[in-house]
This record gives sequence, structure tokens and C-alpha cells, in this order.
Amino acid sequence: MTVAKKIQGYLERASWIRKMFEEGAKLKAEHGAENVFDFSLGNPNLEPPDRFKEVLSEMARAPGSGRHAYMPNTGYPSVRRAVAEFLSGEQGVSVTADNVIMTCGAAGALNVVLKAILDHGDEVITPTPYFVEYGFYVDNHGGILKAVPTKSDFTLDLGAIRNAITPKTKAVLINSPNNPSGQIYGEETLVALGALLTEEGRRLNRTLYLISDEPYRKIVFDGLEVPSIFSCYRESMIVTSYSKDLSIPGERIGFLGVHPEATYSEQLLAGMALANRILGFVNAPALMQRVIESVQGVSVDPAIYQKKRDFLCEGLSKVGYDFVKPKGAFYLFPKAPIQDDVAFVKALQEELILAVPGSGFGTPGYFRLAFCVDDATIELALPGFERVMKRF
Repeated sequence: MTVAKKIQGYLERASWIRKMFEEGAKLKAEHGAENVFDFSLGNPNLEPPDRFKEVLSEMARAPGSGRHAYMPNTGYPSVRRAVAEFLSGEQGVSVTADNVIMTCGAAGALNVVLKAILDHGDEVITPTPYFVEYGFYVDNHGGILKAVPTKSDFTLDLGAIRNAITPKTKAVLINSPNNPSGQIYGEETLVALGALLTEEGRRLNRTLYLISDEPYRKIVFDGLEVPSIFSCYRESMIVTSYSKDLSIPGERIGFLGVHPEATYSEQLLAGMALANRILGFVNAPALMQRVIESVQGVSVDPAIYQKKRDFLCEGLSKVGYDFVKPKGAFYLFPKAPIQDDVAFVKALQEELILAVPGSGFGTPGYFRLAFCVDDATIELALPGFERVMKRF
């Protein structure tokens, strides 16, 4: 065999999202892209804000030598200061540039964090449903992902988290607003989670970290807000990107932040700076860093996604689909009318509708729809959704 056994195993259980994306490419080639209704990939369909484009143009044309050279592995100091200032306001905790590391997106940030904190065999707890790549990321660094159930509305089940904690637990990894459910974890629950981790950490004589994956923080609906994780728990870290709120996922720019009062913040940040280099990222993209410095707080209009959510939810509800209305992100996670979510998604494919089985997110019996698509895609797909529901 020419590839490693582990990679071969990965290929056999590869990301459902990518599988559906590839299947969609075949259907589009066969039927024409305009006739395939693709809800498979969370690829923002909104244009980046004008301010982003203006700054990008300015930075690309700016004179000066060394503008595309290496910089400190943690990122440009001025960029980190700008991020820290914005983060301080967002989190309600004073954050300095020393607490921030610029990264190649949220995925890069999460791998940097896990590389820095995990010993072989350490466990990372995450609530279901969860982003499909978490298992791969944790395994990358010798860890073990332990998925725990949430409540029926996808809010956190603190009892399940407590029961999953063992002497090998190193961190709890949450994603809010959640991909794929769109659920936002409330402040009261997060404060209680922080208290739980403090209590269990003392019992085990071990620091238990809370990692918050927040690329959808600015895409929230109905006037809601995402609570500050730094205000809820001291031993916490944030990993995030600008992929969704600026509609620039291909630019791979994000950051990680460590709570300034974390017990081992200096060691953590030193380890993460090293991990950023030795994982091969070296540093976040220079041009994107300089753009980000000038667009803190800029975002696409989440109201546009809210209208798409309402359009899709109204259409699916009318024909019998059951779901929890998402509070943020741009995904809907309905129940399949049969337990076999894979079979149901295949039935949707027969109507040229591309969705992702909930099994890929650790939650069989559901399926995910990414509604970051043109309104016409939603409108034209609704009759197909109705026909498939009638079949079952």
C-alpha cells in the first residue's frame, strides 16, 4: 500500500461534506449546475463587504520593502494589538496583543491549540452534533475525541459532559453558534460549564481547558448575542476565523486567543507560537493580516442570512419537516423522516438536492442544509423536498 494505513482509514470514512460536494460535482456535470440544488457546503455566497475590498486594494498597492516577508510566527504586532483591542470589547475582559496569535484560519488555530496542549491519549470532549473535522484534528496530535449528547434542542447537557470527564480529559471543545445545528449556548449554561470544569479540575488535580470555536460569532439572528467565553471561565481559549463574517474562507486568516488570566498563559502561548511554526503554517498570510488590522468589527449583514433561514424554514415546515430553528450560523439541521439519514439524503439526491447526513456530525437521523445559497436555489428546491417527504 502506498499510503499510510491511518490515511487509508481516513479515506474510507472521509468527510461527508466533501463526499456530498464531490457527488454534487458529478450531478452538475450531468444535469447542469443550474438544475442541481446544492446545500452541502458552508461556502458563503455573499460578497465580502466593500470596506474589505477597499483595504485589500490599498494594501496590495502599498509601497515598501519586506511587505511579503516573514514576520514573527505569532503575527504582526500591530495586527495582534488591533485584534486584542476588538476582542477586549467583545469579551468584556482586557486582552493584550500578547494573548493573541494570528493563524491560518480557525482550523489552523485549533490544530495549533491541540498540538500545544495534548499528550498522547489525552481526551477532548465535544457535544454532538459537532463539526466533522474535529475527530481528525484531535487525532492529529495523539488525542481522543469523546462525543457527548446534547439535549433535544441541541443545548448543552452538563450532566453528560460531567459523566464523560476522566483523568485523561484535557479539554472541552464547543462551537457556538453551532455547525450544524445553529444553536447558541446561553451564558447561564456556559457559566455553569465553567464551574463544572473548575470543580472537576480540582478533583483531578488537572487543568481542564475550554476551547471555543467561534467562526460564526457575528452571524446571529433575531437580535441575539453570543456570550463571552472569557467572562465564563478563566482556563479558556478562543479559536476563530474571518471566513464567514467577511465571506473570505479561501483566504485562510484567523486567530487564537488565550484568556489573559489562564493559569499557564505564558507557557500556553509560547507552546502555541512554536506549534504555529512546526505544524508548517509558519505564520498567517502577510497580506491578509494587514487587511484584517483595518477591518475589525466589519462583517457581512447577518440579516440577509436570517431572511434565507426564514424562507427555508417556512417552506420545509409547511411540508412536514421537523427542526429546531437555528439562532445563528447558516445551517439548518432537520430530522430525517426515517432513521437512516444516509438513505434519506440519497433520496434527496434523486431530486437533485444535495444535503449532508447527520451521521457525519455524530448525530444519525438528521441531515444538514447549508442555506448560504441564492434564494432561487431554496425556492426551486422546495418542491423536491416536498416530494421526498411524501415518499416517506
